[in-house]
Amino acid sequence: MTIRAKKQQTSSDDGLETQLEFPDNRLLIDLFGEFNRNLTHIESMLGVQIVHQGNQLTVHGDENNASKAAEVLDALYGRLEAGKDITPGDIDAEIRMGESDKSGSVDQMEMFQGGRVEIKTRKKLVEPRTEAQKAYVKSLFTNELAFGIGPAGTGKTYIAVAVGVNLFVGGHVDKIILSRPAVEAGERLGFLPGDMKDKVDPYMQPLYDALNDFLPGKQLAKLLEEKRIEIAPLAFMRGRTLANAFVVLDEAQNATTMQMKMFLTRLGEGSRMVITGDRTQVDLPRGVPSGLADAERLLNKIEKIDFNYFTSKDVVRHPLVAKIIEAYDAESEKQLSSK
Repeated sequence: MTIRAKKQQTSSDDGLETQLEFPDNRLLIDLFGEFNRNLTHIESMLGVQIVHQGNQLTVHGDENNASKAAEVLDALYGRLEAGKDITPGDIDAEIRMGESDKSGSVDQMEMFQGGRVEIKTRKKLVEPRTEAQKAYVKSLFTNELAFGIGPAGTGKTYIAVAVGVNLFVGGHVDKIILSRPAVEAGERLGFLPGDMKDKVDPYMQPLYDALNDFLPGKQLAKLLEEKRIEIAPLAFMRGRTLANAFVVLDEAQNATTMQMKMFLTRLGEGSRMVITGDRTQVDLPRGVPSGLADAERLLNKIEKIDFNYFTSKDVVRHPLVAKIIEAYDAESEKQLSSK
């Protein structure tokens, strides 16, 4: 790991005191954040105390947390040296990620050597923020068929679309195809006006949102018009062979067994396919089995099909989302154990 700050550690009865001295005072304003909010965030997450004077920071805490806080501060300073911003999500990512991910920017395929994984798109750089996300990115670049299974907010679809855009922009695939089952999430929406696109677009909006994050608006509109990027309901996939494409099936827990089989058998030469879903959010009618659960059971021992799993610890939305998921999971386990 590259250490950017001069570092000195001393032990005391209260734990470890780590002193850091950074070379560029101008970057420390952004490192600290407005009203020192970045330092406060690190203190809160790791249970340490950070005192700063000039370009020197002193971290007080137990040995493990003080060392971790020093590593996080050093890595965040490295982001600033590279011209990147620091957000609360970036701080959380540095805290969550292991030491192997602290070695600076590398080409996307150098992830095998333990470097930082970055997905380049036309509008932004996407970095995995947990070890599970990092493994998922690696899986998407190395497997022709991969599954991402876990709760909402873990970045399953967002990362898949980012990888798809990366491969498309790099000329590795000719088109991107994004699909979802058009299943109402516990509500009867009734009649929707307009043509077929108007009727299905509300179901597809999360996919449009992800694409808008990665491609300029005019370019995205042109690619959609030319059908080099397609967003369509799962039912529209029947009868097609999807060659030289990056294909994503989102919300796959709402596909029936027959729909899942139909979709998986669309895989053509030169294509990659990603299936994402959350087993706890099935909106199919009672008694209709989820195609995602069946695929997981039937395909998990087939070579070159990779399953990636996420938990509430991988949620990268608001911190309360993870706590909400944990509360619901605990209640479900309680109900199962009482039966």
